[in-house]
Amino acid sequence: MTNDLISIYTQKKQAQEWLRRYCGCLPVFACVLGFTETGLIPGISAAGSTPEDRKYTACADAEFLYYGAEYKPQYPLPPLAAGASPVLISRAVFESLKIPIHLFNAGLPQPPAVPVIDLGGAPARCLSGGAAMEIATVHHLFEQGLLWGERLAANIQQGYLIVGECVVGGTTTALAILTGLGIEAAGKINSSHPVCNHAQKWALVQTGLEKMRESKEQGEINFRSPIQNSIDPLELVAAVGDPMQVVVAGMAIAASRSCGVMLAGGTQMLAVYALMSAIAQAYDLAWQPEEVLVGTTRWVAEDPTGATVDLALSLEKGRLTQSGGTPPLLATHLSFADSRYPQLRAYEQGFVKEGMGAGAACIAAHLSQDWQQHQLLAAIEGQLERLRQINS
Repeated sequence: MTNDLISIYTQKKQAQEWLRRYCGCLPVFACVLGFTETGLIPGISAAGSTPEDRKYTACADAEFLYYGAEYKPQYPLPPLAAGASPVLISRAVFESLKIPIHLFNAGLPQPPAVPVIDLGGAPARCLSGGAAMEIATVHHLFEQGLLWGERLAANIQQGYLIVGECVVGGTTTALAILTGLGIEAAGKINSSHPVCNHAQKWALVQTGLEKMRESKEQGEINFRSPIQNSIDPLELVAAVGDPMQVVVAGMAIAASRSCGVMLAGGTQMLAVYALMSAIAQAYDLAWQPEEVLVGTTRWVAEDPTGATVDLALSLEKGRLTQSGGTPPLLATHLSFADSRYPQLRAYEQGFVKEGMGAGAACIAAHLSQDWQQHQLLAAIEGQLERLRQINS
């Protein structure tokens, strides 16, 4: 594996072995769409310039990923304060390399206007209430994740599975899950803002976890777990999580038993990895941690207003993550510094950063086709140009 556009930040030996194993292989992409009312809080996310826009971000991204720029969407890509949707990056790679795409609705306010597998979930309430989802829904979604992870992996002969997400407000629910698992994540989270809104996220998480503790004291939350003094990780998701997290956890646990898995994202997928470890330990489920890594963009991995690498290393210290420890963290070195489009150059100022599997898509292009910077940039700018022409 000689491509110098992939950086490894943690677990270098394990990551290099994974990359060597899947060099030249094409992945299958699964994207899990979800929603949390946390994303409607003013200022919490830049993935849509207004709360109303953010209700439809996942549907819009799914349509563009599946159909591309020429298709007239039911849900157009929402306006952003700055930058362009990361789905342009994912679409550029998956279209060029003809990578299969599977879309899953884990819980959206409205059904997307694309062929999608409906998992029978529901949108999450704001995590600050400490009662984001019904526990029965969480168990159902986890079982669906296990089922689909096994199904997808069964059709992968020599490649690997990329699992991405779209959940507006998902870095805040990620912070809640990580904190609930005993991982020191405050101040280490990323966001779609150029400067992460740590204080706002932390205040919401503290409120939600306090409400969860009150429910525990009143006997409303089941703390039956093999890990002494620890909450059942599925109960934690029900209290302060979002529907994507538990689906991807189940999907990756099952798929890891028979193929490689790249969790596509930064903060959110580090939270999912911690959740996978916690669930596998609490429920005595077999999985293969050495087959799982986290792939993102350098805008996330090297975000000066977060601490992504430190967060990945912190997973070793969590109460429920001993079975998984620190995952390999990888990033594409894609740069938009020389792009002719200001919407793309905005990434270099810290806007957007990641989403819809963008970083992992680029890693896949580097890994399977040895794509270099100029090839990625040309393909992505081509997507944006086509979109501009359609909208002009």
